[in-house]
Amino acid sequence: MDTPDDLARRGWRDYSPLFLRIYDLQVLGVFAPYIWRCPAKDMIAGYRRNMRGNHLDVGPGTGYFLEPSRRPVVTSLTILDPNPNVLRHVTRRLRGVALTAVEADVLKPLPFEERFDSAGMNGVIHCLPGPPERKERAIEHVAAVLAPDGVFFGSTVLGRSGNHNWIARRVIGPFNRRGAFDNLDDSEDWLRSALERHFSSVEIEIVGSMAIFGARNPRAT
Repeated sequence: MDTPDDLARRGWRDYSPLFLRIYDLQVLGVFAPYIWRCPAKDMIAGYRRNMRGNHLDVGPGTGYFLEPSRRPVVTSLTILDPNPNVLRHVTRRLRGVALTAVEADVLKPLPFEERFDSAGMNGVIHCLPGPPERKERAIEHVAAVLAPDGVFFGSTVLGRSGNHNWIARRVIGPFNRRGAFDNLDDSEDWLRSALERHFSSVEIEIVGSMAIFGARNPRAT
């Protein structure tokens, strides 16, 4: 039987150095605009709208959204991911940017004493192992390291209840079977409820198959 760590690893094991080199073209250039119907510009807008001075990015992917041309100026940038390939790739890509790379799992309490002004988690929730109640731990752990007026934002592909086109419905099943996704039970209602349990203000916009969210003012725990 798979342990929780084994299940979590299924969501990020594909992020090899080779895949990270083609990720932007394949995922942001094809899947996002044509299958999920949520072009990268809609996710960039979330960074430009919500990113603040001391920022934490959970699951930064290739670092595409952290390029200086796609985000506001920040005073401090921390990236967090359980996959060292991701951390190395983003550090190389942003070699002109001062950043801190932390190898950790967002489903476990985060190893920070400082409080961040903002935290991004873009395209991560649909990869976390379900059920949704387990995924909520990630939201709880991010809320715990935000400042009282902090903002948490990002995006995720919704599951069976999502507003999918025919091709999205065809690919979600195989993605879940191989473990790249674990999101069949992820819904807008669940996401809103989970965010509202940990934040005072929540906004969600549905763009194609994806939910783009922003949550402010973490609740005291």
